Amino acid sequence: MSHLGQLQTRLGCPIQNEALLRLALTHPSLAHESGEPTPHNQRLEFLGDAVLQLVLTEKLYAHFPTFDEGQLSKSRAKLVNGETLASLGRAVGLGQHLILSRGEDANGGRDRSSTLADAFEAVLGAIYLDAGLMTARDFILREFEAAISGLDALPGIENPKGELQELLQARSATAPEYVLVSATGPDHDRIFECTVQHGGNVLARGTGRSKKGAESDAALAALKILRETVIPG
Repeated sequence: MSHLGQLQTRLGCPIQNEALLRLALTHPSLAHESGEPTPHNQRLEFLGDAVLQLVLTEKLYAHFPTFDEGQLSKSRAKLVNGETLASLGRAVGLGQHLILSRGEDANGGRDRSSTLADAFEAVLGAIYLDAGLMTARDFILREFEAAISGLDALPGIENPKGELQELLQARSATAPEYVLVSATGPDHDRIFECTVQHGGNVLARGTGRSKKGAESDAALAALKILRETVIPG
């Protein structure tokens, strides 16, 4: 099996046009070192980034039907970042297949996160051009499955009590009520527990180092419960 054939096996996505895959693995340093116009992977990286954004946006839109634009953007940003892409590139062994200048290779370019992230997106671009959107989509969703599963159902919640009140008041004019249940431990290390209630029903419990912290924790727990009732598993 050829060197690129081994990579394609690890990708689980055969690319018929090996020249395209080779281009996706070619670092811009090669052109800089030779001083001559040399094709490299930046255009494919640009294309792969667009495909990645589209596929993940579609997935998040379907997976979190109650999220607004801001929440969807925060969720996508957690998925599409340099470290995540570099980690995926390492997982499929991109580093050993990169085509680098001698200087870049000597300076650790094969394990540089930015280089691996760029190459991963370039490979996505190659898959898209070679096999089409559906194949690229299947590859992306397979590679990002664990990251998507690990997403917080409530990204970027900075004011849980305010967001819970807004969510509940969209259904009822009654505001949530916070009830202190207990305060335990010595004065210098108190643990507070409280419940958040609405319409006579306890929605959730929370704990914290202060009464305010316990209320915020309870509000966050209630938000998660309420959102999960309408988010498909």
